[in-house]
Amino acid sequence: MPTRILLEGRPGVGKTTAIRRLAALLHNRDIVGFTTEEIRQGGARVGFALEMAAGNRAVLAHVSFPGPPQVGRYGVDLGVMDRLAVPALMAASADPVPGQLVLIDELGRMELASAAFREAVRSVFDADVDVIATVHAHSDPFTDPLKQRADIDLITVTRANRHALPERLAVRLDYR
Repeated sequence: MPTRILLEGRPGVGKTTAIRRLAALLHNRDIVGFTTEEIRQGGARVGFALEMAAGNRAVLAHVSFPGPPQVGRYGVDLGVMDRLAVPALMAASADPVPGQLVLIDELGRMELASAAFREAVRSVFDADVDVIATVHAHSDPFTDPLKQRADIDLITVTRANRHALPERLAVRLDYR
């Protein structure tokens, strides 16, 4: 049975840092998926970039983007999700490769604004592939059912556990 882990936490607690550190520790796994990264100018956050495990990178949301959709003060370019994240996730779910691990950072409002992304996430979580995703702590009609699935290990990321968590998960996942 595949490993399915959701790393849940409040904004700024270290979910992205934890999943990036985990990816760096997993030497025996073929990683697909993406992480997000803040874009800063003059010390202020002005957007978010999507960075694929394969190395592709694009700006997902920015204060200068008009939207829609608009999440807070950021306009979101859903085309980035549809061009980069969706094909990688759909390929991983359609033809799982032994030892492959899908990383998704994050199942948040910006990313979930894409219907194609939501469908790709459903496909990945139903496929025979290991998945680790970060998810916001608040209630959401898409993520709440994922959090309640019997095959999900829901781990809360806190300031107290965020440093040890990547190593603990790496030991669990680096078995192939």
